[in-house]
Amino acid sequence: MMSALIRNLRTVGAAVLCLTAASTAQADNYPSRNITLVLPFAAGSGTDTTTRLISQHLSQALGVGIVIENKAGANGMLAATYVAKAAPDGYTLLVTTNTTHSANPYLLKSLTYDPVKDFTPIARTGDLPFMLVINPEVPAKSVAELVAYGKANPGKLSYASGSSSAIVSGATFAHNAGLDLLHVPYKSSPPALNDVMGGRVSMMFVDILTGLPHVNGNALRALAVTTKDRSPLVPHLPSMQEAGVPDFDISSWQGYFGPAGMPKEIVTRLNTEIRKIVETPEIKAKLATLGMDAFSGTPEQLGTFVNEQLVLWEKLITNAKIEKQ
Repeated sequence: MMSALIRNLRTVGAAVLCLTAASTAQADNYPSRNITLVLPFAAGSGTDTTTRLISQHLSQALGVGIVIENKAGANGMLAATYVAKAAPDGYTLLVTTNTTHSANPYLLKSLTYDPVKDFTPIARTGDLPFMLVINPEVPAKSVAELVAYGKANPGKLSYASGSSSAIVSGATFAHNAGLDLLHVPYKSSPPALNDVMGGRVSMMFVDILTGLPHVNGNALRALAVTTKDRSPLVPHLPSMQEAGVPDFDISSWQGYFGPAGMPKEIVTRLNTEIRKIVETPEIKAKLATLGMDAFSGTPEQLGTFVNEQLVLWEKLITNAKIEKQ
């Protein structure tokens, strides 16, 4: 019996060594084929545009093609769940924001993934500030005038959303300013913005990249940014707090994740290349023109940041009195 046990242990040990060797060989050969970046938002969104710029340089650095796959819908849950269930081999990655990894656990009753347990943090790539835009037909040239108009016309104003940042920003504005606003949700920011420009919805909180061209073309009027301080990207716009809305400080972040259980060597390779790209002065400057404050860090720092943001967004959503859907 003892000899049989020893044989079994040897067999198990050999199997473990084979799996370890296979994993090491996989990491050493990585990447050997195209990598798919799955996005929870539609083409034309801020995350989509900045990811396409970064992916061009990532493709050159890794020597393989990068495929962008937009899986918009269910507040980003479709994309996040898809990647969470993918093989942890580094060929299917999620480029996402606080929508899937900070806010959804407190916005959705039935979440089909765990933002911590189901993912491997790879690299943070920066922040995407948001701003409040309104249809030019709304008779307000400032946040104060918008609040006054809303209070004089309860139930008349509405806000569109194409992400969790937009949902929470709109609800926070309504709660903190004491307004009765109708929420109109969309799968992503571009179609939501189209309806604001078309006058079917009054306003929206949107990332600067997506909204600014329409503001410059006079199809929308920008009133303020959502961050605590003014943004260097649009320095003429006041912050919401500066404009008179108390306790308002909301920003969208962006990062790369893989499925749980990715080999450390592959994570390190991806993190190294992404950080080089994001921290290159010319690319950083280009991303700034796209409305992104670009910076990065280690996988461990991103993992810690995700846990901190879950605490922050639970507080934001609770304070805004948003009920789970």
